[in-house]
Amino acid sequence: MTEPSSERVPPDASTAVPAEPAVAVAAEAAALLLPRSLASWRRLPWSAARPWLIGAGVLILGVLVIDALHHVLRDVHYDDIVTAVRDTPPTRLVLALLATLASYVALMGYDASGLRYAGATVKRSTVALTSFIAYALGNSVGLGVLTGGTVRMRMYAAAGVDASRVAQAVAFNAGAFGLGMTAFGALGLLWGAPRVAELTHMSAGVLQLVAVLVLAGVAAFIVLCLRRRTVMIAGRWPLRLPPAGLAVRQLLISAADLSAAAAALWCLLPAGVVDLPTFVAFYAIAMALGVLSHVPGGVGVFEAVILLACGGHAPIGQLAGALVLYRAIYFLLPLVLAALLLASFELRSGSAAPIGRAAVRLFPGLLAALTLVAGVMLLISGVTPATGEAEQFLRRHVPLFLVELSHLIGSVAGLAMLFLARGLLHRLDAAWWGSLGLTVVAAVLALPKGIALSEMLVLCTLAFLLLVSRKQFDRRSSLFTQSFEPGWLIAVASVIGACTWIMFLAYRQVAYANQLWWQFTFDGDAPRSMRALMAVAMMGLGLSLWQLLRQSAGVSVRASEADLARAAEIIRKQPAADACLALMGDKALLFSPSGNAFIMYAKRGRSWVSLSDPVGAQKEWPELIWRFIELADAHGGRAAFYKARPNALPLYIDAGLRAYKLGEEAYVTLPDFSLQGSRRANLRHGVSRAEREGLQFEIVEPDEMAPFLPELRRISEAWLAKHHAREKGFSLGAFDEAYVQRQPVALVRRASRIVAFATLMCPEVQRIEASIDLMRQTPDAPPGTMDFMFAQLMLHFKALGYQRFGLGMAPMSGMVTHQLAPRWQRFGRMMFAYGGRFYNFRGLRSFKDKFDPDWEARYLMTPGGLAPMLTLADVAALVGGGWKGMITK
Repeated sequence: MTEPSSERVPPDASTAVPAEPAVAVAAEAAALLLPRSLASWRRLPWSAARPWLIGAGVLILGVLVIDALHHVLRDVHYDDIVTAVRDTPPTRLVLALLATLASYVALMGYDASGLRYAGATVKRSTVALTSFIAYALGNSVGLGVLTGGTVRMRMYAAAGVDASRVAQAVAFNAGAFGLGMTAFGALGLLWGAPRVAELTHMSAGVLQLVAVLVLAGVAAFIVLCLRRRTVMIAGRWPLRLPPAGLAVRQLLISAADLSAAAAALWCLLPAGVVDLPTFVAFYAIAMALGVLSHVPGGVGVFEAVILLACGGHAPIGQLAGALVLYRAIYFLLPLVLAALLLASFELRSGSAAPIGRAAVRLFPGLLAALTLVAGVMLLISGVTPATGEAEQFLRRHVPLFLVELSHLIGSVAGLAMLFLARGLLHRLDAAWWGSLGLTVVAAVLALPKGIALSEMLVLCTLAFLLLVSRKQFDRRSSLFTQSFEPGWLIAVASVIGACTWIMFLAYRQVAYANQLWWQFTFDGDAPRSMRALMAVAMMGLGLSLWQLLRQSAGVSVRASEADLARAAEIIRKQPAADACLALMGDKALLFSPSGNAFIMYAKRGRSWVSLSDPVGAQKEWPELIWRFIELADAHGGRAAFYKARPNALPLYIDAGLRAYKLGEEAYVTLPDFSLQGSRRANLRHGVSRAEREGLQFEIVEPDEMAPFLPELRRISEAWLAKHHAREKGFSLGAFDEAYVQRQPVALVRRASRIVAFATLMCPEVQRIEASIDLMRQTPDAPPGTMDFMFAQLMLHFKALGYQRFGLGMAPMSGMVTHQLAPRWQRFGRMMFAYGGRFYNFRGLRSFKDKFDPDWEARYLMTPGGLAPMLTLADVAALVGGGWKGMITK
């Protein structure tokens, strides 16, 4: 949360300043935002089980959904569904396609309204492209606010929209969708209350009254938008309302979207099942329950509601066939088209434009979703029978062993693709090779498996997209180092469970017997499916157990002397001064495969914290960031980057982390620095006074340091004793003789006696940035000693050609002052204004301002939720040397 570098602040700048700001700020943050009972949350034994509990809830919901579907489909045969799909008239398919097109065109209006609400202007072509990709991905994998929000953040940021405005647009979209679905569902309920009453066993009058009340609430909201621009939520959080005209316009857009989406399914239903307005009410209910379930795409939940609503008015088999076609047309087809659209950007030279580059970088996410869909398709294909025509063809032209083998391999390939999809999401080259190989093999075996031409077409399309996107998967990593979170494993288990249910649905007329396992015939679809499903289940169980048993808490091993030597060579050639903190030896180092870059990090509790950005060749930073996140994830931890610089933020955002501002770092531009002029009058007078006191400045190189170490240690111990402080670590240097000898040291003498010293961080090849780390003085040093040292250091590094000199960070400064600023920024603003009894924030900022510096923000990059607070507590413990050091100096 704060910059724990008080050692870069002159001790005489303010007598009330404690030695370690990170400790004070973390303690205050814990007191205000993290109650003690909550701070101990992560130490409770059941907290580690939270992902499993959430996943178990989803799994239980899935079981209930399957049970409901089983009840509804108890008299339906698999052949009835296949027949219904095949017998759907082409005109109905065309109408469904046109309605789907109209729905996605209407969905673009959400983005246009959201951007207008946020006050951002974006080209219509960019809005259309972003909206289509976001909804194609979000509708298919679920969690539309998160998946679609990620797409919008990348695309609109590339179009020059500020991240805060994109976030406002995303929030507007989510609220508009909920409001529109509520209003439109109420209209449908008002129209079709008698039919809904039959299903819910409620009075039609009561339902109409509920619908009228909901519509009245929507109307009241419009009136509120007309009269007020801001409302307070729970009396604490301000919410900016859209203009009434924009709200009405968005309601009309929502009506068009939901009408078209409902019509896409209605066109596929048997004629005369239900009138369209009444069906819209059922559709809105099904959509709402699907969204609330958090099941990807609402699969199963949506279908169950539609089947229950329409089941008494048409054959269930025909309704199920219509739902299968609807999933293919409204969900799968747009996902494939979005992937093909991104493939065109990849193939065109025009993708060098910012929007093109942003679109291309979304490719891995869409391919991961398509691979997941292809894997599910292969698993379902493996547990369902081939058509009679295909069976006759195979009997005449294909050996039986090839049919059996292709069936088994196809199912196993489907399971493997569920796991490979996660690797594609992280752009692993091994996942790309594995997915391409399995896709090609499965496509070839689709013919002997059952003449599955549609399956082969999907797989060939996926193979083409993988080939086009080859250069996007450039992260060299082994699949065996991947860790799958509980949610992913539970999702795979849910897919296998659903496939088991589908198998029993398809073969409910087959009497089970032990002999089925060993029947190998062309018409033995049931035993073939049982063998394939058993192989899939055993492999899935084995992979899951391996993942569960291999995970360990992990430890961070401090860098060896050889590692420090490698790091020192990299540090010499890069610009950032704080990279020299790696030489302290109290952190672990993670090197890139080439050895030209590294991350310095430490582990505390579940927090794996990198200090600042990666160091070294910037082209290797994305790979290093992902490797570090995977390292933490493999051991059940959370990855964080402390004091990240603004220019690296896109890399962290791409990795799914969020930015929390810590404060601002001060830099003096050295080419323009001098002691002349009115702005530097106070500093000039201070230097003159120090020279009259007889102070002298010199710099000692590392190879000349040994004779000075005893005297420097005495000064350090005296400084610690005076301030009642203890040595720090992680983001601060400690007085360790090996560390002090690795870098130059600035000395201030008075009558030949050393009265102050500072260790210098100054990468010497590029000579961009210089700074100080460990800075201490004797109790009797003259006032202004540190001002004198700072001024002399800046003049010294200016003469050597360095571009800027770092003064360290002013914690909590530079926070946004807008009334709608995020809670984190408001907390930082409050700490800066009123946290003087914990740390002199204003005094530190004022001290550095007298050097007339430029200010640059510093961020903490972590996952969301409680992760920032828990990470900051762990950072404070790392700096202070433990929990005791967190609450003391």
